[in-house]
Amino acid sequence: MTAEIDTVLDRRRLRRRLTVWRTLAVAAVVAALFAFGISGENLSTFGTKQIARVSIQGTITEDREQLELLKRIADSDSAAALLVFVNSPGGTTTGGEALFAALREVSKKKPVVAQFGTVAASAGYIVGLGADHIVTRANTITGSVGVLIQWPEVSQALDKLGVKFNEIKSGDLKAVPSPFEPLSEEGQKVTQTMIDEGFQWFLGLVEQRRGIKAAQIPGLTRGRVFTGREAVQLKLADSIGGEDQAVEWLRTDRKIDKSLKVVDWKPQSSASLGFFSSIGSAAASFFNHTYVGQMLARDPNLAGLGLDGLISVWHPSEN
Repeated sequence: MTAEIDTVLDRRRLRRRLTVWRTLAVAAVVAALFAFGISGENLSTFGTKQIARVSIQGTITEDREQLELLKRIADSDSAAALLVFVNSPGGTTTGGEALFAALREVSKKKPVVAQFGTVAASAGYIVGLGADHIVTRANTITGSVGVLIQWPEVSQALDKLGVKFNEIKSGDLKAVPSPFEPLSEEGQKVTQTMIDEGFQWFLGLVEQRRGIKAAQIPGLTRGRVFTGREAVQLKLADSIGGEDQAVEWLRTDRKIDKSLKVVDWKPQSSASLGFFSSIGSAAASFFNHTYVGQMLARDPNLAGLGLDGLISVWHPSEN
């Protein structure tokens, strides 16, 4: 009887030990996956050669997680090439500059092709300039080469309300331009100089990357937009098409294996948050459908309040 009890106890101890070791093994695998930075989207193809796809959509800002993603793609042995989908009216000039630099770093190790969606203007076009080849839809809105800075001027409204804004600053050009006072002649001059300098940088980038003279393209230096057809004719883009044509360019021009699949790569935080990320997306969607959210989306001046620094963004004229 005692022997049977001892046997049962030994079996229970063995089961507990096996359970512990199995749990530790699973935890080790999960930890290893996170260490390698595998997102849910490319987990199934980890270790296999692929064409990495990154989407740049909406307002462009300097996004550290997005830049880290591009660095991971550059260093990854799994990514044989990079396809960048651009669907953006622009954003901050520094945001476009940072993405351009990151894409040029990727291109040192593997080919990069850009595919334009509905719009790829201003800072969105800067992103496209970072690619080795640009494929655009025939009716994509692109171009809008230029830089601007916008701010509301509310000094007269404050006067009517009987509100006086006081400030003490170290110099008369500090915090210029300001929404609380009219722009002085000197402030106008300094601000215009800053805009002109940023504009020349943008133009130089276009000329360098596209091999053209900006002054020879009608309206380019005035910030006009072009359709995809016009952009190809003027050498602002390379060919008409979508993702299939972009992938075909990688295969024919850069000899990328035809069997490689296109796989979405996303920043680690957005890929690993899972349920909480879904809650955040739902909350953002709800706000965008409220009156305030729609008002901000409709008014470019109000929408621009969320962007700091020089802005390179396109929006249709209301006139």
